[in-house]
Amino acid sequence: MTWKPLPIGVDDFAKLIENEYYFADKTLFIKELIDMKGEVNLFTRPRRFGKR
Repeated sequence: MTWKPLPIGVDDFAKLIENEYYFADKTLFIKELIDMKGEVNLFTRPRRFGKR
């Protein structure tokens, strides 16, 4: 098994593909969350995520 690097700090999808980084597509997971129609969904984020 060959080792694939983790895309730490990579924010461009083209770079993910070109450099063969490890990538997990969670599109179906989002659909599953929407289909569950839970009364409450909690999405946590890392501290200062999205801040400059």
